[in-house]
Amino acid sequence: MPYSLDDLNSMDRAAFVAALGAVFEESPWVAEAAWDKRPFADAASLRAVMTDIVRNAGTERQRALILSHPDLADRASRPATLTAFSQTEQAKAGLNELTDEEAQEQRDLNRAYRDRFGFPFIMAVRFSSKPEILAAMRERVANDPEVEFGRALEEIYKIAGFRLDDLVEFPPSSPS
Repeated sequence: MPYSLDDLNSMDRAAFVAALGAVFEESPWVAEAAWDKRPFADAASLRAVMTDIVRNAGTERQRALILSHPDLADRASRPATLTAFSQTEQAKAGLNELTDEEAQEQRDLNRAYRDRFGFPFIMAVRFSSKPEILAAMRERVANDPEVEFGRALEEIYKIAGFRLDDLVEFPPSSPS
């Protein structure tokens, strides 16, 4: 059952972190810091606060957040540790139904990407197909490391937004 904005605004710190701690992959520190910024007027303010916390966290903490994400479709090396969110997101994108050839290309691209950048390829895959994901990997592995670090964070912000949409029942926006 999704939480209401009123529920979140009235929760104590522990309950708030329990509710939203998984929004940023294995990084409950984001929800912990967001609790101090309550009350949230709407969905946009909650998203903005959580995103700003990561944006202002510094490179070391941002890198740790990026490294907390799994390699896409790499069930062989991380099946037991894949979070429920990641399992669902990857399954909806068809990444648990790769052909042998697609799985091999995915592993090769994951390895090349990690070798080049030192962190996993991150993409908000919720509305992407297997071919779109593979094409993005092929393209992004050639990026400049600084550009790709920023891109990884932007993808994480998208993923967190999708997860918030799943966890929080936001009231409809009023017409302007």
